Amino acid sequence: MGFTHATSGTAAWLAVTAALPAFGTGILPLTPAGVLSGAMVSAGAALLPDADHKSATIAHSVPVLGPLVTDAIGDASGGHRHGAHTLLAAAVVTGAAVALGRWSVDLPVFGPTAVGPAVATVALITFALKARDLVRHWRTAWALGLAAAAVVFFYAADSSVWFPLAVGLGYVVHLAGDALTVGGIPGLLWPITIKPPTWWVRTEVLNDLWKRNGYIALPLLGNAGSLREYGFAILLGLYCAYGFADVGLRLVASLPGLPLAVP
Repeated sequence: MGFTHATSGTAAWLAVTAALPAFGTGILPLTPAGVLSGAMVSAGAALLPDADHKSATIAHSVPVLGPLVTDAIGDASGGHRHGAHTLLAAAVVTGAAVALGRWSVDLPVFGPTAVGPAVATVALITFALKARDLVRHWRTAWALGLAAAAVVFFYAADSSVWFPLAVGLGYVVHLAGDALTVGGIPGLLWPITIKPPTWWVRTEVLNDLWKRNGYIALPLLGNAGSLREYGFAILLGLYCAYGFADVGLRLVASLPGLPLAVP
């Protein structure tokens, strides 16, 4: 479900940049604002693979145009959970994010400024807000997306570095989440489809992992929308709450005039 995908994107980004020693050590040095901005972007990017489905969150985030775009992507990729749900698609999207991260404009006062990440953040955060049902109307979601993009623009330094990483991570986490359901995802070598031998297809358990159509899965969550998925989403949400609280304290401590000691 969209909620689980968005939450998993946030959780993965927080784990990589904040909860693990990578935060502030030079491996991926980010300010607290950069961590929070990346978390929002990764949540939105975790919804991108489902742009191949007309009922996806992305389709409902933009009236009229949204369904048209998702229909076009679905037709071009072969339908839901086909081409858009592959490592090849993840590589293409990440490459596009790299290009966006390098899109800069020489602005008065600010000078050369990376505007690509800020522009893309508007859409990605809007998708994340709609997926989590934090807002009901699409206009509100887009307004909040614009506000978040302003934070990225003014406070999240080195967006050309963390932005494509957040997009790529969110996209791949979506694929991992779908692989944990019964439906699975296309094989790792797509568009080359490798189907299992007959003896594999006839063997219980094994045929759930490598399916007759060549898809692969580790169906620990069962069907999409199952109670197991809800439970998994709750655990991810709790982890995100912890991560946001920790990074939020670091952000407050970094503000001038607020000598707050954070261990």
